[in-house]
Amino acid sequence: MNDTKKTLSRRQAVELAGMGLATAAKASAIAPQPGAQGSNPPQAAKDDPRSKYPKPPFQEQSQPWPGLAGKMNPKPDHGETSYRGSGRLAGRKALITGGDSGMGRAAAIAYAREGADVAINYFPSEEPDAREVIQLVKAAGRIGVAIPGDLRDRAFCQKLVAEAVQKLGGLDIVVCNAGRQQAKASILDISDEDFDSTMKTNIYAPFYIIRAALSHLSEGSCIIGTTSEQAYDPSPDLYDYAQTKAATMNYVKSLAKQFGPKGIRVNGVAPGPVWTPLQISGGATVEKYTHFGSTTALGRPGQPAELASIFVQLAASDASFTTGNIYGAGGGQGQP
Repeated sequence: MNDTKKTLSRRQAVELAGMGLATAAKASAIAPQPGAQGSNPPQAAKDDPRSKYPKPPFQEQSQPWPGLAGKMNPKPDHGETSYRGSGRLAGRKALITGGDSGMGRAAAIAYAREGADVAINYFPSEEPDAREVIQLVKAAGRIGVAIPGDLRDRAFCQKLVAEAVQKLGGLDIVVCNAGRQQAKASILDISDEDFDSTMKTNIYAPFYIIRAALSHLSEGSCIIGTTSEQAYDPSPDLYDYAQTKAATMNYVKSLAKQFGPKGIRVNGVAPGPVWTPLQISGGATVEKYTHFGSTTALGRPGQPAELASIFVQLAASDASFTTGNIYGAGGGQGQP
């Protein structure tokens, strides 16, 4: 009888201990976790968008086309010190035209910090800006490839894609961002050579590049074009440039339908007034760039860093249903 009581006591003790562990585990599971509702996680930074970046008036400054971001005052912010990645593009391979400055540079920095290897194209005179970008890409622990050249040359565009594929070990993100913008008060001021250069840079080059890249792109790849608010609300002094941005919007929508059955997404980004070398290298009059961005709801131009997350989102796999769309960042003016 005593042995039986001892056995029961031991069994009861084990059962009680098990119940205690289960209760503790349950309590742990339902207890507030760091960052969960009811806890007090650190508050994310909350910036006033009106005063986050410089406002006009800006000082008079001029550079020969295509201009250098490093010589601008104030210098544009491309996310050099602010962008933080989280592995959203780990292992991806991206080619970005116009990757030395502006939105292309912001995208290159963000892509590298999200885990992608990056090749950038730029005009040879933009080498100082490009070197900085490649250093930032490599500092993020990724492969950085610099491929200077003139996108108006069809043979170079084909070579650009081939070299990017070879040096990156593949290709699955193509960002056609490079653009030529030269303000002219009248259509009578636009020479045949000017018109031809704008069309070849902004329209022919994406055609050559996408056509050459297509055989290297597989399911899950994406193409991103940089269009503009000029596609919707053209300025009178940007007659030729505005046409190319409307065409970019349309090639995005057309190719999205063409490539969707292949599992390749195509989207566009439409900036409003963003502070880049385009403005001070012939893209705007002195009066216009010194007051650049003053007509936006925020009273200032955008900075390339403020569009970086859009380029990341459009390339990321969790945007898998997004294709044929144009994402705007216009500071409260323009469309979409």
